[in-house]
Amino acid sequence: MDLVRLHSWELTPKEAVALQHRLAGEVDTAAPLRRWRLVAGADVSYHRYAPLCYAAVVVLRAEDLEVVETQHAVGASSFPYVPGLLSFREAPVVLQAFARLQARPDVVMCDGQGLAHPRRFGLACHLGLWLNVPCLGCAKSRLIGTYREPGRAAGATTPLRDRGEIIGSVVRTKTGVKPLFVSPGHRIDLASAVEVVLRCCRGYRLPEPTRQAHRAVNELRRKAKAYGDR
Repeated sequence: MDLVRLHSWELTPKEAVALQHRLAGEVDTAAPLRRWRLVAGADVSYHRYAPLCYAAVVVLRAEDLEVVETQHAVGASSFPYVPGLLSFREAPVVLQAFARLQARPDVVMCDGQGLAHPRRFGLACHLGLWLNVPCLGCAKSRLIGTYREPGRAAGATTPLRDRGEIIGSVVRTKTGVKPLFVSPGHRIDLASAVEVVLRCCRGYRLPEPTRQAHRAVNELRRKAKAYGDR
């Protein structure tokens, strides 16, 4: 899969913040997603004792949510842990995995934020610009914003707001479980992002693209650990 090279990753945190402000103006979160046949999920895991990131990208068919391709990548992360700047730690290795894909997804779901970010530039926005593919964030926890708890039933939603702006949706993906925080990243609007998430649910809290990516990246990390222990 081809990538759009936007910038160098050799940045200080101050430079990264400035870059987020600049690139946020290029993000499109107003475009409806008309149709999609392939959906990709992406997730990242960290080595506990070394500056390594493990990434997995899993592509599924929308019609039956069956996996059609999985790609992995492992890379060193030199960027420090700074809240609000996690894409500068995670995106480089995730993009390595995307570059290995043979299938081109029609939409990408990542375990992270999109517009629901202090500078309106979360991981899903960053990946969306590099991939030039509709991309959304589906996070397990809230980064910013206020909301009312959605109804208990699966499919219930409430708006996530920040300073009077709707920046995402709080989505109950399974009856009685904690909701997820969905926000558009690039080339997709909020309604389409929520629709993709709900259509990809199979009775678990996590939708299948990020659930399968989470399983794949954890398996990659376990295998790497086992290899390193020999």
